[in-house]
Amino acid sequence: DIYGNPSGCHNQNALPSMEVWPELERAECLARGAALKWASGVFSHPEQLERLSQYRKRESQRTESIHSRLKSMVQSYLEGVGWGLEQLREARVELKEVSRSLAEVRLETTRNAERVAGLVPLREVSVNHRQLLAATSNLPHLYAVRGAVLETERLVESRRLLEAHARLMELERWQDEVLWQLYGAGPPDPCDEELVREYFSGVGRLVDALAKELWAVVGSGLTLARQNPTPFVSVVRIVEREEALDRALLEERGEAAGSSRPLPSGRPRCWRKRFFQVMEESISSRFRSVSYLHTRGPGLAGHLSALQHSIMGDLATVQHLLEHCVPPHYRLARAYLRACHRCLQAHLAQVSSWELESGEIFAVLNWVLHVYRSPEMMGHSDLVSEFDPEELGPLISQEALEQLQNKYVQSVRSSVSEWMHKALEVELTDWQRDQEPDTDHEGFYQTSLPTIITQMLQENARVALMISDSLRDRIIQMGLYELESFLNRFREALMEFGKEHRRDRSNNRFYLHYLMASICNCIVLKSSTESLQEQRSSCPAGRFPWTPPGPLAALDRVVKKACRLVMDELLLDLQPLLLRLMSGSWLAHGEITPLLCGVLEQHCELYTRVRPPCRQRLQEECQWLIVVEYVQALMQKRLVCKGVAERVQVGQRITQDAQLLRDLFQVAGFTPGALLPVLAEFIQLKDPNMLTLEVSGLASKYPDISTEHVSVLLDIRGDVPRDVRVAVLDMLEQSAPPLPPGYRALFSDIPVPPRSMPFCLPTAKCA
Repeated sequence: DIYGNPSGCHNQNALPSMEVWPELERAECLARGAALKWASGVFSHPEQLERLSQYRKRESQRTESIHSRLKSMVQSYLEGVGWGLEQLREARVELKEVSRSLAEVRLETTRNAERVAGLVPLREVSVNHRQLLAATSNLPHLYAVRGAVLETERLVESRRLLEAHARLMELERWQDEVLWQLYGAGPPDPCDEELVREYFSGVGRLVDALAKELWAVVGSGLTLARQNPTPFVSVVRIVEREEALDRALLEERGEAAGSSRPLPSGRPRCWRKRFFQVMEESISSRFRSVSYLHTRGPGLAGHLSALQHSIMGDLATVQHLLEHCVPPHYRLARAYLRACHRCLQAHLAQVSSWELESGEIFAVLNWVLHVYRSPEMMGHSDLVSEFDPEELGPLISQEALEQLQNKYVQSVRSSVSEWMHKALEVELTDWQRDQEPDTDHEGFYQTSLPTIITQMLQENARVALMISDSLRDRIIQMGLYELESFLNRFREALMEFGKEHRRDRSNNRFYLHYLMASICNCIVLKSSTESLQEQRSSCPAGRFPWTPPGPLAALDRVVKKACRLVMDELLLDLQPLLLRLMSGSWLAHGEITPLLCGVLEQHCELYTRVRPPCRQRLQEECQWLIVVEYVQALMQKRLVCKGVAERVQVGQRITQDAQLLRDLFQVAGFTPGALLPVLAEFIQLKDPNMLTLEVSGLASKYPDISTEHVSVLLDIRGDVPRDVRVAVLDMLEQSAPPLPPGYRALFSDIPVPPRSMPFCLPTAKCA
């Protein structure tokens, strides 16, 4: 009823004596609460009360449906419980029957145990009878053991191996039967077992003797294959017999896992495995006698070549002769090849640990990386058809190969450094010769130095390329590094050569000639260096253990130093004449400049023996030097004009000197010489008031000119008023233009002598 008591959860009509389960009580409470909530929601409005009969009918039908389902479910549960109880009753009856049967069996077992006790004497008699029967049957064998052992020893010594092995197998069978009879009677007496083994001790010696002969035949299998392969075939048949026996005994032991009988002594022998071990030992024996003393220098390459021919000959023998003497599953050629590979790995690891020179390391690297994989060895068509050479793996690990290449680079580096030192010593000796340097087919000076250096670096790169591109790159990198060090030493030698010459200029008549030969050598070395750098592959950073070399920069430093020494020598030759410039005799007669041009002409004639572009560089430096020194002589104020006529004379003389220099150099664009006519025009200018404009033009052409230089030029004129001087200098200070890009400073190389302080009276103030 949906209008049940909403204030309580217990049925008021329930019997007080029935115990209510807590779960049932909670479920009923929840149901009543849900019904109350539903009714309060449905009948919250008066008009809904008219449908009360419909709601009551629907809920009655739902309640009847639930009751019917509950009854059906409870009925099925009760049927299952009844069936279970019936099964339990049947099981109890069966258990009673089993207990009764077990009691009968227990009673019968007790009776049989009493009867078996009477059979113990019969069992003992049976055991004794069996032992006596075994002893009787084995007596002929036991008496024949010693004779059989001696006969087998004779067969082994005469290398009748198959017969010897058959007799040995018979002796082992007798021994196993006796031991089996001991084990068959129960755990044997240790004394009896020891007695049997001692009696058959000759069998163990026969096994060792036969094995020794077998492995001797296997070790000399290559020789026997070419002469008489019968012993080798006999060995293989014996090995296969032993393998079959080992396999049968192991299978028998596996089937009778609970048996107390052990394997016969020395089993399993695993003679097939030993067969391949002996074969590998015979291969490795050829390397054991090799020592460093026997393979020094060219001997190592000969040793590797001999290894190549012997290994390929042995492989051909194995493949075409021995392969047919063994079962197919041996795959003897493949096994022999793998054994050779392992022995070579060990041997080459030993060789790599020696103190090898560069030629020896090259022989090892070339053999490992090229010869071993070539068609003459592992890449041979007959071998490739049998197996994939990549299965063997590398002869030398990547780490060991890297170490070997490092040793090669260091060895070559030491050799290159030593040769460069010797070449420098030869060059220094040539500088002291009292004769002109040699010339090439073009007439340029040269010595043997660049040829030695270039051939050495090119040859090392060519040899390294025979190994790999990466090694060639490392050798080139090392060579460039050593070349840079050599050029630094060469530059120091040039500086020392110049110092010695300045101490005594009469000591070496061909000093200047050898400086020019050194410049030509550097030009040749530069082209060779660029060629080497072009040969290199792109090398990642950090590839080499030293900083990237800069031989071109070092060459440029050497050329600059040599050119500087040439200009210093020119300056020393010009110095006596330069001191006579701007003097009275120079102004009156003008004989100094032709003498200067004569000295310059001699030097320029020598410059033609220098390769371009350094020949042009020397000529330009020569022009620059003479103009700088000429202007510097002017800046010394040795000559101060005393009138208009003298200014005109000085200007004309400077113009004539400029023309002589221009004719000497025969250069249309005599850039530094263009300054002299400008200075001549400045000095012979008639109107001082025009000096401001003249200085402005001079500063625009030569922006590095300073007020000190202009002040000296004004002093040389001797007619500049103070106000004009101040105006000119102020204008120059205010309009000093910046140096344009690429401009080579001229006046910066010309020092101005300091102005002397005027004399002042002690009582007057100095301005």
